This record gives sequence, C-alpha cells and structure tokens, in this order.
Amino acid sequence: MAQANFNEGYAPEIPPIDIIEEVVSKQGWHLKRVCEEEITAIYNGRWCDYSLHFAWSDENYAINFTCAFDIRIPDRKATVVNNLLALINDKLWLGHFCIWQDEALPMYRHAFPLRGVDNFAPQQVEDLLENAITACEKFYPAFQYVIWGGKDPQQAILASILEPIGEA
Repeated sequence: MAQANFNEGYAPEIPPIDIIEEVVSKQGWHLKRVCEEEITAIYNGRWCDYSLHFAWSDENYAINFTCAFDIRIPDRKATVVNNLLALINDKLWLGHFCIWQDEALPMYRHAFPLRGVDNFAPQQVEDLLENAITACEKFYPAFQYVIWGGKDPQQAILASILEPIGEA
C-alpha cells in the first residue's frame, strides 16, 4: 500500500526557524543557533532560568518547542509528579507539560504545524513564547510544592494558582 505524502511541494518563503531566531534575538535572551533547524535560548524567569528549544521538522512541517526548568524529579516522586502533570494539563489550552525522561526534568511542550502556511508570523512566535512562559511561571511553584514541600498535587495546584487580592 502506498503511503500518502500530504506535505509534498511545501516550502515556506522564510524558514520558520529564522523567524523564531529574529523574535528571540529582539528579546535580548541568550540565544544559540545549534544547526540550520534548531535554536536554543535561555529565559531568566521569576523562579528560575528556563531552557528553550526550537526545532523545525521538514518531515512534519512543524516547529517543536520545549521549555524546561531545572527541578530534578527524584524517582520516589515520579508517580505524584505524574498526577500533578495530569491536573496541570487539564487547565491548559495550548501545549502540555511532561517529563524529559533523560534528565528527569519537567518541561512544557508544544508542536506548531505549519503545512499550508506561506509565512510564520513573528506574532505567532510571540504568542507561543507568552503562553509557554506564563504556564511555566504559573505552575513552577506547584512542582516545588509536590517535590520538595510534600504537598499532594491538588493542594499544590490550588496554592500555585491563588491570586492575591488587594495590596500589601
């Protein structure tokens, strides 16, 4: 049986990874072009430094984006962290959190398919970054509460999404 090739003939006018590089460069973040299809960057967040990775796939005509933060997950906490991931992911519209198995680090992931799109707009990159960083900053404390604070995932979620009322 022949396999369908839905991506045949697609070539964006400007390589999406170049657009990402331009947007991230304008932010003033530490940026490294790993190869023609990959970029890494560091974002200094409120809670930690986030490691950003962008990769373009010609095969999938998609950008794969990850944002990892440096909280090592001890083996004994794997089950409770997986429960936390399920609760967090239930609250997200875009992307998801998972565990980078090789490093035992939590990370946010999002794939951005671009088949049929002539140009990847800088605003799309900005939206991707804003969504990812907002989610990481919002839920970073939940990971801390579960891994180091001994809280159950439900308590950790509630504590991390509380909004202060009024002024101090």
